Parts: sequence; structure tokens; C-alpha cells
Amino acid sequence: MNSNLHLARMIIGSSFATCKMRDLISSVADFNVAVMAQGPTGAGKELVARGIHLMSGRKGKLVAVNCAAIPSDLLEAELFGYEKGAFTGAEKRRAGRFEEAKGGTLFLDEIGDMPLELQAKLLRILESRVVQRVGSSEEIPVDFRLVCATHQNIEAQVEERQFRADLLYRINVFPIRVPALAERREDIPELLRFLVLRMESENPGMQPPSFDPSGLTALQKYSWPGNIRELRNFIERASVLYSGQKITAAEVSSLLSFDAEKEVEQATLWDALENLQEQAATSNQDKAIAEPTGEFNYASLLTENTDFNLKDFMNATEIALIKAALEQGNGSAPDAARILGLRRTTLIEKLRKFGMNTSATPADGQLKMKPRRA
Repeated sequence: MNSNLHLARMIIGSSFATCKMRDLISSVADFNVAVMAQGPTGAGKELVARGIHLMSGRKGKLVAVNCAAIPSDLLEAELFGYEKGAFTGAEKRRAGRFEEAKGGTLFLDEIGDMPLELQAKLLRILESRVVQRVGSSEEIPVDFRLVCATHQNIEAQVEERQFRADLLYRINVFPIRVPALAERREDIPELLRFLVLRMESENPGMQPPSFDPSGLTALQKYSWPGNIRELRNFIERASVLYSGQKITAAEVSSLLSFDAEKEVEQATLWDALENLQEQAATSNQDKAIAEPTGEFNYASLLTENTDFNLKDFMNATEIALIKAALEQGNGSAPDAARILGLRRTTLIEKLRKFGMNTSATPADGQLKMKPRRA
């Protein structure tokens, strides 16, 4: 397949911003210079690296490393490799990612999160084209094409002395800006078709949804703060909930409010925590639940509990708040939901989630707690 055609199928869209990005990739691919892809999270920066690698004709593989996902004390060993016995747990020699990318492309994602001490070592490798494994003085020649990416303002990081200026000069030879989805809204219909087809191929027998004009317009008006990643999430959810159906603006609004409601839900629960501390502390609850109390010292949870688990604490807090809200609302689901700042249906789902089995009288919305089965 022609590499330009392959690139067009990899980076989808016909907007000016997308065409310009593809043109830049094609222009720089044959030159062995460092490329920096800058753009917001979820916009597709890794696709820039894949596109450059594809167009370059380099025979080696594309090796991707997310500098933000690896603890700083392990990142050096991951990149440089190590000798047997170099540190505790180093039971055998291992080549690093620089060596793995021999003849290919090394993609350093979130380069702005690389520790300063490693930045100096990366600069040395780019200058000398040799690498030393951790625990060794042997210099190993390396041959790789470097592509970096960041969602941060790396120039500001240089001014704040969080990133080395000399390294930035070496890795930012050819910058490529990756636009946010909100800057390429006209690409959304093409992206939708691609994502729906992919969802269909991954789920044989699934009837994909379609979008009427009002639905497409609603999608193109949305701001997409999560960019392509959020759009993919939207399509996956829409495919499950509206399989084989035509999606209108109303359904789009409902689907897009799902994630926003989750964020609001977390905020309102913390607001409810302050409003209901006294009620939650004095309500007749299972003492095994870690209840929030007045003037609670949250920092002590971390210092006094070595086995602290945030998820468990949040669940326990939600349970305590829900019980307190139900008590304050005299068992009324609508009143309890109002106190918590939630929809009534969301409250019911939480009751089910936590196994707080209930029976409801449709006429008055009163909830009566049922004992859980042993």
C-alpha cells in the first residue's frame, strides 16, 4: 500500500489542520532529525510517531515509552538497560529501549515528565550515539530516530528550570503541533465512521448505531475536552446503548452528560460530606464503616494507616452519606437525592451498587431498607 494512503488511513480527516499535520509528517519522515509533537492529551500524538516511522522506511521497530507512566527510579533502567546484579532484582542482563529501537524509531511520550538527571543523560546519548547500561561502563552504539511528545508547555518548563534548554534544542528540531479535536470539528463525521467500523469489527454481530443530522450537529458543537480519546469512548458507549438505532441530538446530549455527571457527582458528594458530617457521625450505622466525622483530619488517614485504600474509603464515605441523607429525608429517595445533589435514578443505582437493597413505594418514593442476605 502506498505510504501516503496508509498515512491518510492512520490520521483520519480532511480538515485544514489535519491535512497540514499529515503534510508535515510526510515532509520530515525521510530526514533523520528529532521531531517534537505537541498537543493536548488524547489528541493523537502517538499517531504522529507512527506516521513518521511508517513514512521513514526504517526497518527497525517503533519503540514507545511513556515517561510519565514509569516511576523515575525505574525509568533509567527501562531506557538504558542494565547488567545482571546492577541493582536488587536485576537477575539477568536486559537491553534498554534505546537498543531495542536499533534501526527504528524511539518514541518518548510525555517527555516533559522526564527527571532532570535523566535529561542530561539523554542529551549525552543524542550527542554521542552510544549508551551505557546501568551497572556497566561499556559503550554500546545505538541507531534510532527520535520522536518526542508532550501535552505541556515545554518552553515554560525551560523558563521554570524544570526542563533543560540544551535538550529542548536537540529534540525540538522539527515541531509538529497536534490540534485538539475542537479545532478540527469538520473531521468528526469521518472519525465517527472509522470508529463505528472498528467497533463493529471488534464485536462481530453488533448492529452499529447511526447519526441523524441533528446528532452530527450536536457532536460538532461539543467542545471535546478529551479529544479523540473521548470521542472513542463516546462511540463505544453509544454502540452498547443504541445498537442498531439512529442517534439524534437528544441521545447525544444524554451520552455526553454521562461523563460530566460523574465529575459533578464527585464534587457534590464532597459538598454533602461537609453538610452531613454531624448526621453521618451520629446515625445508627454499621461501625465497621469508616464514617466521616466533624473536623476530620484526612491527612491522618495516610500517616496512621499503612494499608489505606482510597477506593475503599470513598465507597465507605458514599455509604455513610447515603444512609445519613436517607435518614435526614425520612426515607424519601427524592429528598435524599436532593440533599446529596444527585439525580434520584443515580441514587437508586448507588444503592444497588453497594448492596443496600431497598423497596420503594412508587406513589411516595419512600425507601425502606431491606436486610441483606447472609
